Amino acid sequence: MTDKVRIDKWLWAARFFKTRTLATDEVNKGRIQVNSSEVKPSRDIKVGDQISIRREGFIQTVSVLGLSQNRGPASTAQLLYSETPESVQAKATWVEQRRYMRDPSTTIENGRPTKRNRRELDETKSRGWNERWSASID
Repeated sequence: MTDKVRIDKWLWAARFFKTRTLATDEVNKGRIQVNSSEVKPSRDIKVGDQISIRREGFIQTVSVLGLSQNRGPASTAQLLYSETPESVQAKATWVEQRRYMRDPSTTIENGRPTKRNRRELDETKSRGWNERWSASID
């Protein structure tokens, strides 16, 4: 067993991301921090490091308990880290808030324009109605 593992391999092995490429992309985007500092995908981590993973609406913070370069079953992956109590609370708060958010599909009234709607839209654009206009009388 090694005492250091690349961050992208560990994130993949711990099942935070489905593929190692996704893990590498998230690290490159700056959404992963190790011990409160941004890292590159080749950064080695060790047992005891704090990893912050910025998700959709919250930051998940975990402590590294074990290292693995190979992806195994989910039960084994859960032994590689422990989530901090603050992170668990933030996640629960975010899930509760998300329950009360509006569903994006409810804002779509008519769906995708039909061929007829598209022609009418193109017709109004060709008349110059898409240019800036004023309601004042010249």
